[in-house]
This record gives sequence, C-alpha cells and structure tokens, in this order.
Amino acid sequence: MPMQRANKEKLVFRSYIRVRPVTEEDIGDIYQIAASVGKGAKDSNQGFLVDDYASDQGHYMDKFLTLSRRLEHFYVAENVAAPGKGHVVGFLIAYTREQWLEDNPEWIDEVKWHPNFDAERLNDFVVIDKTAIRAHLTGHGIGSELYKRLIADIRPKGINTMMAETIISPVPNFASLAFRKKQNYFLAGVRYEPYLGEMYTDLIYYKDISEF
Repeated sequence: MPMQRANKEKLVFRSYIRVRPVTEEDIGDIYQIAASVGKGAKDSNQGFLVDDYASDQGHYMDKFLTLSRRLEHFYVAENVAAPGKGHVVGFLIAYTREQWLEDNPEWIDEVKWHPNFDAERLNDFVVIDKTAIRAHLTGHGIGSELYKRLIADIRPKGINTMMAETIISPVPNFASLAFRKKQNYFLAGVRYEPYLGEMYTDLIYYKDISEF
C-alpha cells in the first residue's frame, strides 16, 4: 500500500474516534484490551502492560471498576462508526499528584532524578499509569487522541506537567519508548522496583504541556 494512501486511511479512521470518560459499562471492553496486551510473555516491539491480566479476570475487572469510580482522568476511546460490542478501542488511566502519592507514597524519594530535571514540576503533575489500544488498531493515532483529551482537561487546572514510566528491564518496552519520543517527552529520572521476584527498571519521563 502506498504511504500516502495508508496515511489517508489512518486519518479517516481517526476521525471516527471519540474520547470520553469511562463508565462502568466499559469495564468488560477495557479488560479485554488490557488482557490482549498484558500477557505473561512480553513483546518489546509491540508494546505491553506489565501485569498478566489474563491470569485473574475477576481481580482485574474489580480493579478497573474501582478506578473508574475513583479517578477523574480515566478515559476510553470509542469507534463511533461501529457502535456495539467492541466499539471501545483503547483507554488511558491517569492519576493526579495526590492520587498517585496516595497509592505510591515513597515514589518521589525512590526516583533517581536527572540533574537537569526541574524539581518544581513535582509540585503538581499527573501520572499516566496505563495506555492501551487494541493490537490491530495501533498506529492510527488513537493514543494521541486520548492524550489530547487529558491535556484539554488538566490545562485549565494549571497543571503543566505529565509524567509516565516506561520499563527498560528485564524486558524493554521499545514501543512505549518510541511513543515517548513521538510525543516529545524528556527523561526525568530512573526508578528500580521489585516485582514478582525480579528487579524492574523504569525510566521516568515528563512532558511540558504549558504551550499546548
């Protein structure tokens, strides 16, 4: 397929994407998406979520349901041209500073901050915890649409910093790293986290949205 035609088709598909806050009725779709990219085996090039969601459906569906009731920045992307089952094609979960530190009280101290990182940014920020897209629909700009909605909602509150973690060890998430580059993120620090008997290495990135 010629590049020009492929790009045009992606833009046409993107025009059918609507981003809105999550509802409890979306939990089943969200779990299916998470389980499709959060498996036991991790694919560095495709991108992945860390947890093995398929291992315990009930637990993770309850967790998503709790987050849908608690978080103000939990969004889904839906294909409005295909209503019905499977119309939710992606989701984004973000925490405010207060919510993130409530769940991760030692996080700021655990991060080895980059010497050039402005610590003033830690006064107010959001952390993007998870972003996932149906595997066959990656590359269509759905993630970018989710980010646009988040930015539109937090900028009026005076929040100018978005942060996110990307795993580089024991399995590097190359797809996530590529997305950080595409979205103009900058390295803020590194964090080491024990998980299931292994030591994980997370790169912490930040994005300045003050000029969006």
